[in-house]
Amino acid sequence: ALTDVAGLRVGHGDDARLRSGVTVVLPERPVVAAVDVRGGGAALRDAAALSLKGTVGEIHGLALAGGSGFGLSAATGVQCWLAERGIGLPIREARVPIVPGAILFDLLNGGDKRWGASPPYEALARTACETAGLDVPLGTVGAGYGATTARLKGGIGSASLVTPEGFTVAALVAVNPAGEVLWGEGPHFLAGDLEIGSEFGGLGRPMHAPAGATLPRLKGDDGDGAGPRSAPAGGESTTLAVIATDAALDKARAHRLAVMAQTGLARAIWPVHTPLDGDVVFALSTGARPLADPVWDLARLGAHAAATLARAIARAVFEARAFGAEWPDPPAWRERFA
Repeated sequence: ALTDVAGLRVGHGDDARLRSGVTVVLPERPVVAAVDVRGGGAALRDAAALSLKGTVGEIHGLALAGGSGFGLSAATGVQCWLAERGIGLPIREARVPIVPGAILFDLLNGGDKRWGASPPYEALARTACETAGLDVPLGTVGAGYGATTARLKGGIGSASLVTPEGFTVAALVAVNPAGEVLWGEGPHFLAGDLEIGSEFGGLGRPMHAPAGATLPRLKGDDGDGAGPRSAPAGGESTTLAVIATDAALDKARAHRLAVMAQTGLARAIWPVHTPLDGDVVFALSTGARPLADPVWDLARLGAHAAATLARAIARAVFEARAFGAEWPDPPAWRERFA
């Protein structure tokens, strides 16, 4: 899980009636962070602080949420929770926690979104902070509670790896893409050749690509990949990812790690980075292990990050559960193929 990178904790807060939630990443101490945005419908908070032009080089927390733009208030919940504990960027006697955030669209998944004057995401974020720990539940939890793919229930996934050089790299992802994660109509995950053990079923890749596997299938398609039943609006999907490592990276190198990790989305989702998605990858560095060779070590680390992220995406769908009869579409992977 993401918490295999020492010094990180993960927490979830979700609401079954709302069919939405929040996932937070809390470092024990400030971590170097960067972000790479590829989707056409992204919505972020404090993204400018993570840019290469930004003055701030470290963050104190990270918030992923459902709720579309309303979910950006989750970062406020994390920020206030940290401020109450004296954690933040020191500016004379003040402390300002730096908490970037990003959201996915789950407003039309059947949950009760009539929250009145104030969206619930700030409160859900506080719950996520209170429950954050080393154990990371997967599937239908947190920011992935109401997530879906083109044909299946989405959710939260995580994976990790220790590289031959001794670095730990790990991924956390909320999987809600417009595209598909499987080869055609069968149970095989697009990321099947990257699987370690049987972490998402042990099926590997199909011997031959099934007919129609290269046709782009999106949420709302009529089933043949040729077009939508009703055209979805931009921003109705999104995959939110976090790549973390104990390798010592500055902001520029962390940004390159996030760029390379985007390849993991392409290995696990088809199509990806569409105008309907708001795909975002954050990269975090705890700085515990120095790079022996800043160029070659980073190149290898980025490749491992991409593979780890692809595995995490498949795990999210593999571990997700459906909501039952009141949520007939889409089913969970286990419900359809187990």
